[in-house]
Amino acid sequence: MSREGLVSYKRSRFGTRLPEGRRYTGSHFWLLEEEGGVWRIGFTKFASRMLGDMVEYEFSVQAGAAVEVGQAIGWVEGFKAVSDLYSVAQGEFLGPNPALAADITLADNDPYDEGWLYRVRGVPDPKATDVHGYIAALDDTIDKMMETRHSKEESDV
Repeated sequence: MSREGLVSYKRSRFGTRLPEGRRYTGSHFWLLEEEGGVWRIGFTKFASRMLGDMVEYEFSVQAGAAVEVGQAIGWVEGFKAVSDLYSVAQGEFLGPNPALAADITLADNDPYDEGWLYRVRGVPDPKATDVHGYIAALDDTIDKMMETRHSKEESDV
């Protein structure tokens, strides 16, 4: 892990430590500015847990292509779900993490460091927030999941 500070988070049965010096999206991606305008992007631990262990992925855009926030740029398959990958930055797609081709488990085991997904030269999603804003979004997400589960349990009785 880099030298960033970490914020511990625990809610219901989910716990993690979130790096402070990043931007986070409501769709559970993180963005770290490596150098002026170059952003490394990956799944948060919450996203990787919801997806399950990653088994396969593919990007549908090539390095050098222009990307927009919200644009589908590929897909990922985990044991629990298959999901489209969306760009959370606008600019030039710089390519996927080459380390994932050799060891896809990095995305699950080290999502905030070696397991990043792709890089973009440009600007992050304007809705991306700091770690404290993301914690509020996580609280809302987990509360909704628990509410849905409790409603289902009550209707099953």
